[in-house]
Amino acid sequence: MPKGPQGQKRPADTVASAIRVAKILTGEIEEDTGADDGKDKAAQSMGRMGGAARRDKLSPERRKEIAKKAASARWQKN
Repeated sequence: MPKGPQGQKRPADTVASAIRVAKILTGEIEEDTGADDGKDKAAQSMGRMGGAARRDKLSPERRKEIAKKAASARWQKN
């Protein structure tokens, strides 16, 4: 059976995959979410707070400068 990006089992063909999705939706089977990915949970939660803390710390003018620079870089890329 093929494995997904995090090692979860997945059906090889389309029909088997559709049946699996239907069983998950009807509650016949539980979806394997791979709850323990081996990463430190405390570090993950601190990482999620980092972006919000930076956002709150920056002034609206500085955020606007950063956004303009990012938009300009995206346009230059194409």
